[in-house]
Amino acid sequence: MQQSRRDFLKMTAGTYAAAALSTPVHGAPLQKPDDLTGLSLWDAGELLAAGKVSPVELTNACLARIERLNAGLNAFITVTGEQALADAKAAEHEIATGRRRGRLHGIPIGLKDLFDTAGVRTTAGSAVFADRVPSQDAEVVRRLKASGAVILGKLNMHEFAYGDTSAQSHFGPVRNPWNRERVPGGSSGGSAAAVAAGLCYGALGSDTGGSIRQPAAYCGIVGLKPTYGLVSTRGVVPLSWSLDHVGPMCRTVADAAVLLQPIAGYDPPDTNSVDAVAPDYTKALRQKVSTLRIGLPRAVFYEMLDPEVEQAVNEALQVLRRLTASTRDVELPAYKTLPVVGAEAYTFHAPYFTKTPQLYQSTTRQRLELGSAVPASAYVEGRRELDRLRRAVTAVFSAVDLLVTPTTPNLPTTIEEALNNPPIPPPGGVNLSLRNTQPFDIYGLPSISIPCGFSRSGLPIGLEISGPRLGEPLVLALAHAYEQATEWHRRTPPM
Repeated sequence: MQQSRRDFLKMTAGTYAAAALSTPVHGAPLQKPDDLTGLSLWDAGELLAAGKVSPVELTNACLARIERLNAGLNAFITVTGEQALADAKAAEHEIATGRRRGRLHGIPIGLKDLFDTAGVRTTAGSAVFADRVPSQDAEVVRRLKASGAVILGKLNMHEFAYGDTSAQSHFGPVRNPWNRERVPGGSSGGSAAAVAAGLCYGALGSDTGGSIRQPAAYCGIVGLKPTYGLVSTRGVVPLSWSLDHVGPMCRTVADAAVLLQPIAGYDPPDTNSVDAVAPDYTKALRQKVSTLRIGLPRAVFYEMLDPEVEQAVNEALQVLRRLTASTRDVELPAYKTLPVVGAEAYTFHAPYFTKTPQLYQSTTRQRLELGSAVPASAYVEGRRELDRLRRAVTAVFSAVDLLVTPTTPNLPTTIEEALNNPPIPPPGGVNLSLRNTQPFDIYGLPSISIPCGFSRSGLPIGLEISGPRLGEPLVLALAHAYEQATEWHRRTPPM
C-alpha cells in the first residue's frame, strides 16, 4: 500500500544531510538537498563510491523536489516513496559493506508508466489501465533493480504512447520545465520533464516514432534510442511490436551510457531481442572522434526548419567539423507511409477498444479507428518494406560513420494548441515534430538527441546523431565529444 507523499515526507524529514559535502562538483559545494538533485547521474555515482553522499540522501532529495515541483509539472503519476527509501537503505548498507554493484547502485531513477512494475500500477497514461497492477516486472525493470537502481515511481506520458505532446493523458498534460505553457514532447514527456527538472537522475522511455528523442530535444536533455532489439521490450505496454524501442533519458551522454549498460543485451523470451553482447558503453566516452566521417542527409531532414532550429544546428555542425575528419551530404533509403504502427496498435487494443472505446482519449480513439481499417495486404506489404529498409540502410555507412540531423524541425507547441487542435496523421504517418526521428525507428538504428542551443524565448533545441546497427559506442563517442566542446547541457530550467 502506498502512503501519501505528505505523510511519507513527515516521517523521513529528519534523514536529510545537515552538513555540507566537502567535495565540490561542477565548481560549487553541495550543501542542501536541492544541490544533490542538481548532480548528474555520473557525478552522483562518483560521490556514492567515495562515501561522500548516501543513497538515502539522494533519494530523499529527489522525493522532496518531487513534492515541491511535481504539481506544477505533472511529470509523475505514481510516486513509490516508501519502497524507494527502503531500497535506498538496502543499497546504502550494501555499498558500505563493499558490495557495490556498479554505477547505478543507489541512484534514484523514474520509469515511463508503460513499464510493468510488480505490485505498482502501470497505467500507460490511460483510463483503460487506470487500475492495472502487474504481477511481474518488465525485463528492463528487473535488470535495473538487479543493478541496484532505486525506482522513484512512474512517469506521465501521452496515452498509450500514441502521440507526440504528452498533453493527451488521463492524468492531465505534462508541462515543459522550460516553459510550463508548452508541451514537453511525447510520448515520454513525463520522463523528459522529470529529468530536466531534477526530479530524478535518469529515466527510461520508449520510442516508436521519436518518443525518447523528441521530448529530450524539447526539454534540453539527452535521449538515446538504441538499435532495434538491443534492449528488451518484454513487459512493456506496446504501441507497435515492429518499431518499439526502449532507452535512457538523462542529463548527460555519460549518464545515458551508464543507464544503457544494464538494460542492453539479449533477452531470449523476447522474440524481437537481438542476440548481441553489450560492450562497455562508458569506454566509448574516451574514444577519439577525429577520424569519423559525418553524413548529412539534407533531403527531408534539413527542410522546413524553424529558423532558430536551423541556426542552432548550423552552429553545431561547425563544432562537429572541428572535431571530426569530414562531412558530406548523403541520401537515405526513401519510403512511403508504412501502416505498420496503426495496424499493430489496433491489434493490441482491440480487446479493450471494442468494449470500452469511451475510456480512450479522443485522439487515441481516432488513431485506433484508422488502424482498424488497415487491410491485411497493406500491413504485410508494410512489414516487407520495413525489412527491406533495414537492410538497405546499411549501405549508407560504407561512405560515412555517423549521420547528423536536427532532432526536430520545430519548437514545442503550447499545451492549449495540443489539446484543442491536435493533428491526426494517417496510419504509419507522423506529425512534423517526429519527422526527423521516425526514420531511425524504421531503419532500427541507434540514434541520440543532445542539446545544441536555445531559442530566443529560452526553449531548448536538439541535435540528433545516428549510427549503424549496434553502433551505440560510436554514437555515444561523438555525442560526448560535442557535449564536452559546448556548454548547452549545463543549463537548467528556471524552476
